[in-house]
Order: sequence, then structure tokens, then C-alpha cells
Amino acid sequence: MGEISVSRESLDRLLADSSGTSGASYHEAFADLARTHRGRPATEIVPLLARAADRALLGLSPADLWEQARAISSGEPYVLRVTVT
Repeated sequence: MGEISVSRESLDRLLADSSGTSGASYHEAFADLARTHRGRPATEIVPLLARAADRALLGLSPADLWEQARAISSGEPYVLRVTVT
């Protein structure tokens, strides 16, 4: 399980928002990768997650990205604990 703190203003970059915010959220990018990259090597998934995190301006650690990539690769659930500041 990973942990991240985000400001209230940044929450829409992390989570899918139905209010019409432009651009894809990190959550949407993660879900897309989980659908399309299950069974692929984590080494292939990490750079894609890193790009999505960079686009969303989220400070996910390399360890979190690897953890998420391993979960996507294996098809296991991944829990990210989010603290809104």
C-alpha cells in the first residue's frame, strides 16, 4: 500500500472528476494501464506510471511506482492511502 498527501486543489489531478476537469487524472491512467498491461513486466509499466504521475504533478515515490507496477503486472489490487491537506 502506498501513501500520498495532496492539496485539496490537486485532488482532481489524482482522482477522476465528473465535474468536467480537463485532462486525464492519475486514477484514470492507472486504471487504463491495469486494463491493458496485466501480465506485462513491471519494468515496462513503471515509466508509463511515472509519466502519468508527472503529467498530474503528483510526487509519487519510485517505490510507490514500482509497487503499483507490480500490482498491475500481477493483477493484484493496489491501495493508495490519500491524505488531503
